[in-house]
Amino acid sequence: MSGTNLPSLAEHITCLPKSGIREFFDIVSTRKGVISLAVGEPDFDTPWHIRDAAMFSIEHGETHYTGNAGLMELRQAISAYVAKHFEATYDPAHEVLVTVGASEGIDCALRALINPGDEVLYHEPCFVSYGPEIAMAHGVPVAVETRAEDNFRLSVAALEAKVTPKTKALLLNFPNNPTGAVLTAQDVRDIADFVIRHNLIIISDEIYAEMTWDGKKHISFASIPELRDRLVLLHGFSKGWAMTGFRMAYVCAPAWIMPTILKIHQYAIMCASTSSQRAALEALRSPADDMAPMLHAYEQRRNFLLASFNEAGIRMHRPAGAFYAFPNVSHFGLTSREFAVRLLDAENVAVVPGTAFGPCGEGFIRCSYATGMESLKEAMVRIARFVKTL
Repeated sequence: MSGTNLPSLAEHITCLPKSGIREFFDIVSTRKGVISLAVGEPDFDTPWHIRDAAMFSIEHGETHYTGNAGLMELRQAISAYVAKHFEATYDPAHEVLVTVGASEGIDCALRALINPGDEVLYHEPCFVSYGPEIAMAHGVPVAVETRAEDNFRLSVAALEAKVTPKTKALLLNFPNNPTGAVLTAQDVRDIADFVIRHNLIIISDEIYAEMTWDGKKHISFASIPELRDRLVLLHGFSKGWAMTGFRMAYVCAPAWIMPTILKIHQYAIMCASTSSQRAALEALRSPADDMAPMLHAYEQRRNFLLASFNEAGIRMHRPAGAFYAFPNVSHFGLTSREFAVRLLDAENVAVVPGTAFGPCGEGFIRCSYATGMESLKEAMVRIARFVKTL
């Protein structure tokens, strides 16, 4: 109430910036008829048999808590999937935890590992929550820049320039949101050596693992045996299976770390939704045919955007994974935010300013191609028309 002497709020939270994506979405929400390339979620509906598994679960009275770590059947299926696709073995009873989205997994991992004042390296551009999540865990976020000329891959030289005796962990995300960057096998090996050399923990968000293009295969940090005891692996169902609304993900971590992560999850969340867990189990039991048409469509859209931005005179590195393009608009003499706002005003096309993903995103915009091809075609007509006016 105005004029009332109320207690203060938590300073380490109030000082955090508002999400750059949310800020821009607030502007977009005031307009009608917008073609949005801003949303980072699949435009496909969850396959029917997966939705049916959730409904079947509810109809048959599965409306109660599961164990804190999740259904054992699901954890066993996750363990089998990770063994097959990530080349790593985790004990479903003690090293797998079902979480409410990958963001909860990151939060739990950071709070389990970080003491006040510990530094956490993370790369930029990156998903908007990484720096704030480190700060909310009372850690010190230390951004490591990646660059377009390196296809936004993370280099050991850049990491070495930022590591200090206070560094505790490295948080990263490849395939990457927002750049679409993918690490090579040598990159993964070199970063693993860096982590071991400096006695760090690595928290690897691999939520886009299924989405790699040009015949490339995702190389997981979990596939490096020497990282086994110092790796927290995050993956989930939102992107590959188009299950964002189910809020289903998981953490795989060694037995010395997992009890502390589980303790945080236990007190904060209790357990993930039972019906969502049943849907996730059905997703893992289903053939890869579910995912293949979606992945094929994404790669076609990626190829279309590469050609279209080039034709419009807009430079763009070749995104090798995820479903984002990150074109460079710096040569138009506008900040990324000015470009995005003016594009929205002039042509009713929404993109996200690169600065939403960190200061080194200046000069870039993020365009999601998780939207239909017809919308992409019309959006590129409008973008090409807009840039001719600059």
